[in-house]
This record gives sequence, C-alpha cells and structure tokens, in this order.
Amino acid sequence: MKPVSVFDVASFILYKKGEMTTMKLQKLVYYCQAWSLVWDSEPLFKESIEAWANGPIVRELYKEHKGEFKIASLAKGNPEILAKDQRQTVEAVLDFYGDKTPHYLSNLTHAEDPWRNAREGLAPGQRGHRQITHDAMAEYYEGLSS
Repeated sequence: MKPVSVFDVASFILYKKGEMTTMKLQKLVYYCQAWSLVWDSEPLFKESIEAWANGPIVRELYKEHKGEFKIASLAKGNPEILAKDQRQTVEAVLDFYGDKTPHYLSNLTHAEDPWRNAREGLAPGQRGHRQITHDAMAEYYEGLSS
C-alpha cells in the first residue's frame, strides 16, 4: 500500500463523521497515522506531524483550515483513494476516538509520550515545530496494544 495524503485521510474522516472542529480533525489524523504504523507497519500518509503547543499538528492540513474553528469538507483530498486496509484502519480509529470531544483528544495527546518527548525542553504554550517521528509513535502505541 502506498501512503496517501493527509488531505485524503482528513476528507475520509469528514465524510464518515461530518462537521467537526479543526482541533478534533488534527487529533484524529494523528491517531490514524499512529495506529497505521502499529497495525499496518507503515505510514498512512506522507506528511509529517509536528508537536505544537496545542498538540500534534500536520502543518499542511493546518494551512488549509487556518482561521476556521469547524470544518465540514476540504477542497483538497479524495476519500475514495484510500485502499481497503487504509479505510479499515481509519474506521477502527474513528470507532474508538471518533465520539470523544476535541478537548478530551487534546488532553490525551498531551499525556502521551510521542508528543511529550518531542516537546521536551519547551515551556507549556511555547511554540515548537519538532517532528513526532514514526518510530516514536510506533513504539509508544505498539506498547499500548500489547
């Protein structure tokens, strides 16, 4: 399976769940990437994830929804491009995380090692753009699933 774009994944999430806050969308694409690394042993999308003060953020996706609080669709992205295994991964993530509030998901990411370790040395609220690596995500979430 070749990785799709974060826009394809985000469009699929919005297709399945409908309008949501941009914060929630960012957290859901993060969890989709993390669990794809564990379950499928490969990244779901090619864009990197950064450890911003308010949690994991995909910069390219942020640029598309900047200034918006809620989002129902994206101009970019094709939800139909996801392969069957990719759709199943996203659907499993949505089954578990999809009904959680944006605040809950934000707090959850802040409590987990991949974001915390990438933010090491930065004060709370301080801007930072360090990448949350695939290795960090795979190692942490693999530990949760065993």
